[in-house]
Amino acid sequence: MPSSTPGTNTSGNEVTAIEATGFWVLLEDREFFIPFADYPVFQSAPVRHVFNVRQLSPTQLHWPDLDADVETDALAQPERFPLGWK
Repeated sequence: MPSSTPGTNTSGNEVTAIEATGFWVLLEDREFFIPFADYPVFQSAPVRHVFNVRQLSPTQLHWPDLDADVETDALAQPERFPLGWK
């Protein structure tokens, strides 16, 4: 008898490494580097808060403890999304 509900996706997302200049996030089959220079909200954050990441949509990552969002399009093509603070 076939299952009526498909299985759970186990690929998901996770922070895989934290370095002095930023950290790596695995999102399904792609890995992105998030530099602290471009995303300073993460630089002084507790490690447990950096690891607590959720995928809100196919193109949006969210860190609830930091109230921070990062668009994966900006990570994949940073030249198209220059960061600027006003």
